[in-house]
Amino acid sequence: AAAFGWAVLSLVFLDEVAAAVAAGVWGSHVGRGAGAVLLAVAVPLLVVTVWWAFASPRAPFGGPVVRPVVKVLVFGLASLGLWHAGHPTWALALLVFSVVVNAFALLPSVRALVPSG
Repeated sequence: AAAFGWAVLSLVFLDEVAAAVAAGVWGSHVGRGAGAVLLAVAVPLLVVTVWWAFASPRAPFGGPVVRPVVKVLVFGLASLGLWHAGHPTWALALLVFSVVVNAFALLPSVRALVPSG
């Protein structure tokens, strides 16, 4: 059971990284010239900062309402960004993966592995 839980948590982390990468793809797509590079770096940094502040297990501004709302926004907007950047298949794959892996992360046996505070 613990191995399953750690596998799920590893996939959750991979999902979070994928959301940041998707944000970078979108930033690169909407930027022009040097702006594309700037947005390709700045947007993922913004996503990581928002995740840390509101959605991570030890988020200083997280909570029972804020945390899930921010997660839905991050994964939803990351998927939308991929779609907008011309990658609809990847957008749907990210969205489905995010929903499935985060649903598994809600199982009590998985939640018990995550420190809170």
